[in-house]
Amino acid sequence: MNSEKRKRQRAGRSLNLVLWFSFTLFALVIVVVYAVLQNVFMAEHVNEKNKQRLSSAGRAIAEAIETSPSASNALKKIYDIAGDYGVSFYMLYADGACVWPELSTESSYPEITAALEEQLAGRDEALFVYGGQVSYGAVVSFGGRECYLMLESSALMREVYFQGFIIMSVVTGLLSVVLAFAASGFVALFITKPVTEVTEQAKELARGNFALDFRSDYYCSEIRELAAALEYARSEISKSDTVQKELIANVSHDFKTPLTMIKAYASMIREISGEDKKKRDAHTQIIIDECDRLTALVVDVLDLSRLRAGIYDDTDTVFNLSEVVYSIACRFDELKQTEGYLVETQVEEDIYTCASRERIEQVLYNLIGNAVNYTGEDKRVRVRLFKKEGGARFEVIDSGKGIPKEELDTVWDRYYRSAASHKRSVSGTGLGLSIVKGILLAQGCPFGIVSETGKGSCFWVEFSEPGKQGEKSDEEGERVEN
Repeated sequence: MNSEKRKRQRAGRSLNLVLWFSFTLFALVIVVVYAVLQNVFMAEHVNEKNKQRLSSAGRAIAEAIETSPSASNALKKIYDIAGDYGVSFYMLYADGACVWPELSTESSYPEITAALEEQLAGRDEALFVYGGQVSYGAVVSFGGRECYLMLESSALMREVYFQGFIIMSVVTGLLSVVLAFAASGFVALFITKPVTEVTEQAKELARGNFALDFRSDYYCSEIRELAAALEYARSEISKSDTVQKELIANVSHDFKTPLTMIKAYASMIREISGEDKKKRDAHTQIIIDECDRLTALVVDVLDLSRLRAGIYDDTDTVFNLSEVVYSIACRFDELKQTEGYLVETQVEEDIYTCASRERIEQVLYNLIGNAVNYTGEDKRVRVRLFKKEGGARFEVIDSGKGIPKEELDTVWDRYYRSAASHKRSVSGTGLGLSIVKGILLAQGCPFGIVSETGKGSCFWVEFSEPGKQGEKSDEEGERVEN
């Protein structure tokens, strides 16, 4: 039971429920505030209307008294007017005696008379509060004598009015809350539906299902932006997953081949060539070569992993790029003597740049080695370095079959090998161009390919002059020219 409670606490409350409760509570607060304010203002409004009614009734009664030919006629009119306006009246002489009703034995008349004298001192009429309610007083002449007229609003009418108003307010408030509850539920569901959809798709993405499409015409721009970001993440994760699977498959194959050869030749040494020094040396050399190949593969895999993880701690220095290009090209001179390959260099002198020298040497070696692997029957590779505005441009050009247009986008991104089927002259792991891409992106150097099927390829890199380096590029792609 406790574990379920803790699980619910960790999971949190539903956004739909939170919005529903919030909207309903907000509507309830609005209704309550409206009812309170309406009652306050309505009471003030009723009091103001009551004052106006009392004043109008008093003036009408005073006029009826003055225009009536007899006292009985005047009293009849007074009763009619009092009934029309819903007021009760007193007529009192200055000594507290009651003019009307004559049979009344009201003992508080002297007090009422005193209050009227106080309020009407120097005035013909006045509105005042007496006995907790608004009253109207005036001086009139009745039967040839001056007397006081006092009007009071009917308390019963006010009570009935206020009770009706309160009942109407309660009914209206309850109806508003019910409608707000229903409307808020619909609105909350409308708001949270796309969030729920995106969440469910994100869960599927987390389970490794990349056959999703987050793009949808959601009503809210924030949800559309979230969906677009998740779609981009899905696309990148899918590509990364594909690259990882291809990398594992290809690297596993490359590990398997040398390991098989090592085992085979070790067995041959033990069983066949153990006593024959010439054969034993040849078989041993093959084992050494395959071990070197495995070592290079492991180093390249580690380099690629570090670059993709952003672990890059090399220090940038200013160095002579011309000397580096020339020295790297010279490493391939042995191929001219052993296999007839020609690496031509066109290098301008004294070109400097600021970068990680060790990493740039790795880039240049991989690019030239890649060109040697895939150059044409003439076995010719051209290496160029020349100045350009703002820096220098390095190019390595082969005369091979070229790269098909549909493969240009994948040369850097995956464990790529051209479809060309010839023996590689330079031992490699197939990860060289991926490493080149990672290094150049980290260094902020533009790079790309110019290639045409049947006419070879040109891999190029641009370097900045020392002191003119911009911020390192964090783009995921690179410039590719066709």
